[in-house]
Amino acid sequence: MSEKPLAGRVAVVTGASRGIGYATALALAEAGAHVVATARTQGGLEELDDAIKAVGGQATLAPFPIDDFDAIDRLGGALYQRFGKLDALVANAGQLGPLTPLGHVEPKDWDKIVAVNLTANWRLIRSLDPLLRASDAGRAVFLTSGVVHKDRAYWGPYAVTKAGVEALARSYAAETRTNTPVKVTLVNPGPLRTKMRASAMPSEDPATLRTPAELAPKIVGLCLPSFTETGKLYDFPTDALQSFRAPE
Repeated sequence: MSEKPLAGRVAVVTGASRGIGYATALALAEAGAHVVATARTQGGLEELDDAIKAVGGQATLAPFPIDDFDAIDRLGGALYQRFGKLDALVANAGQLGPLTPLGHVEPKDWDKIVAVNLTANWRLIRSLDPLLRASDAGRAVFLTSGVVHKDRAYWGPYAVTKAGVEALARSYAAETRTNTPVKVTLVNPGPLRTKMRASAMPSEDPATLRTPAELAPKIVGLCLPSFTETGKLYDFPTDALQSFRAPE
């Protein structure tokens, strides 16, 4: 039997208690990675831990809300002390936020979605970049959304923050493109059968949608040492890898 492709490697997955994060964390563990799973929901993380153990994998649970920025800094320190490196980051945690006209968005709701969807991803880079560089094949994957490129009314806060994530990933890819082992990829999952999707589209039949478990192996592929592209967007609906670099 061949060795699992991520054996001996460490992967952080945020928002791992359900949906895309849960499915990806489980798939990474099945591929041999030691998964460090973060989420605000302790119970969901414990269910994930049970599922990972059932497939013979290993996990470390880190329950905290993704906008607890001090906790993100502590995570980086703890990973350095325990592992001295990080081989993969899957920055999945996010929230839908208010679906309302921009002029009606409450300032506290705006601040919250910016903190969760955008600032937290910058704080993850700030804390974990040295560990990704310490790996021989550091991989960073950020979840985005097709709504960034659509003129969709009432989705402003979500679209704005995901556009920010895309700019953040582009910048990080440019900074790590040469003389580092880090490869950066954006993922557009498209419509999936998740709780967030159900909240956004309550009249939609979830049975018509693909599942996070179908996407998860694709994300695992982006975390492998053998995946050497950087500065790309993987579009799950079309199964296509696209460049997101602007023309020179």
